[in-house]
Amino acid sequence: MKKIVIAMLIMIGMIGCQIQKPMYSWYNYNATSYNYQKNADAASSQQMIETYQKIVDRQTGSRQTVPPGICADYGFLLLQANKVEEGKAMLMREIVLYPESRLFIERILKMIEQ
Repeated sequence: MKKIVIAMLIMIGMIGCQIQKPMYSWYNYNATSYNYQKNADAASSQQMIETYQKIVDRQTGSRQTVPPGICADYGFLLLQANKVEEGKAMLMREIVLYPESRLFIERILKMIEQ
């Protein structure tokens, strides 16, 4: 009986120590975002666009979807880079993925149209 209890405790301990897959893939987002905020130049902007593109296109996290807000941020950055149609498409994608963002995104889209 004592051996069974010990074996079960070991099994429970091993189950609890499993490494969980992260919910989202971030692809060096923190460092790139920091660099973009710090420098705010063309090179850091392009690097940020490339990072967003990776996050959107190559999502390998456990949810297999883009993190909340990323499409909106990416769309806004594209708008700032005068890539209006691509920016609008990313903003619309944010609404599709996260319908609760509709009100906020629609306000941004109205501002673009003015």
